[in-house]
Amino acid sequence: MAIPVELLIAAALAVFLLMTAGWVASLIRRNVTVVDSLWGLGFVIVSWIGWAAGEGWEVRRLAVALLATLWGLRLSFYLTRRNRGRPEDPRYAAWRRESGRRFAWVSLGKVFWLQAAFLWVIALVLLAPQAAPEPKRLTAWDAAGGGLALFGIFFEAIADRQLARFRADPQNRGRVMDRGLWRFSRHPNYFGECLVWWGFYGIALAVPGGIYTIFSPILVTLVLLKMTGIPLTERSILERRPAYRDYQRRTSAFFPLPPREPKDESAD
Repeated sequence: MAIPVELLIAAALAVFLLMTAGWVASLIRRNVTVVDSLWGLGFVIVSWIGWAAGEGWEVRRLAVALLATLWGLRLSFYLTRRNRGRPEDPRYAAWRRESGRRFAWVSLGKVFWLQAAFLWVIALVLLAPQAAPEPKRLTAWDAAGGGLALFGIFFEAIADRQLARFRADPQNRGRVMDRGLWRFSRHPNYFGECLVWWGFYGIALAVPGGIYTIFSPILVTLVLLKMTGIPLTERSILERRPAYRDYQRRTSAFFPLPPREPKDESAD
């Protein structure tokens, strides 16, 4: 994985400048949740830096940039619209209370710069195929990886759209979303996002050294499955909707699978 140092530095500077600007905006708005909107946007910026400064095959550079833009802008717009008018994320609100007057600096390091570091590391899977001079042709890995990423983008978008429409209906207030893709997975949006990053890794496998960027999709998968994704999301939902436990019992947490039939306890 021979990514030029200049390209790595340019990507890092762009990401940290973006997140620092977001931090300033959060101070003005007194709401750290703005960081959610910057996550996808950061990958868009990095991918176009790779397109402009990379030495890889121009078709591959452009394909990576376009896929990252499609995924990143859609996610950014979706989260911005979802969070508009809402109070600060409970996690950040708790840190604000605990930190008191120090929260401005705590949020800079613990929220914005930490996410900038994660973003930069994950984005290396985008830069590797954009930087590699060879091969200057379409490979099976390009086709498979690009197809998987594109499928993941649309899968995630459909899941988010279904959830947004469900929440917009006043009749569904307090109810658990278990329709559409959400009938087969409790987190189809996360599943789609994982497919996106494994797809980008597939493209990286088309170039020499790309195999070593496997830490990128693994990190995304671990974050969603074990860290700030499913665990925190479900903990929050259970506090507000006890009926979610029944949904947990009959629905796969991640991989889309047919719903499990409820056990007939009367048979005992």
